[in-house]
Amino acid sequence: MIRINLLGRARPKAARQATVPLESTLQIILLLAALAVSGGVLWYYYSQLDGQAKTLQADIELQQGEKARLENLKSQVEAFQREKDVLQQRIDVIEQLQRNRTGGQELMDALANTVVRTDTLWLTNVARKGDALSIQGDAASLNAVANFITELKRSGYFDQIEITESHQDPTEKVVQTFIFELTAQFALPEARNVSTSAPPANPAPTGASTPAAHPSVRE
Repeated sequence: MIRINLLGRARPKAARQATVPLESTLQIILLLAALAVSGGVLWYYYSQLDGQAKTLQADIELQQGEKARLENLKSQVEAFQREKDVLQQRIDVIEQLQRNRTGGQELMDALANTVVRTDTLWLTNVARKGDALSIQGDAASLNAVANFITELKRSGYFDQIEITESHQDPTEKVVQTFIFELTAQFALPEARNVSTSAPPANPAPTGASTPAAHPSVRE
């Protein structure tokens, strides 16, 4: 077939389609695949770290709750301890008062009998704290004080007797008088494992006269 160009111009040639080399296509595919794999790995690690962070946060909250509970228990224990200390102090005071009351009549009798058996000696004050005694008095001589200490030991009610002071009364000008003070421990003979049936040494004679000044006992 014969074709005639009536326009007088050359017919433009059809543009050829650009072709992408196969090697470049493979590189692009591999790059996309690598990016996809990297993104998946990163997302996996992110998920793992996020899960661990949530677990740690939950543990922190649990430990904080446990700490608050323990602090509350500690406060309760400290309050109970304070109450226990107060009650123990009250018990100690009651027991001390009870010990001071125990043997009060026996103490008075023992002191009175001891003073009766000692000539020229008077007691001016007796203070008791528990089983500890502080005895003050006047005597006409130091021998009277020594005899009084001997009688205290013989009575069976007193031990650990120590004289803490003994001097002549400077205010007494007419009659020589000695002021003395001694300490002792008082206990009933039963507490010392002494038989109650045994008669006391040197019992007070019947009808003996009372001392000039009776001792005053402060419990």
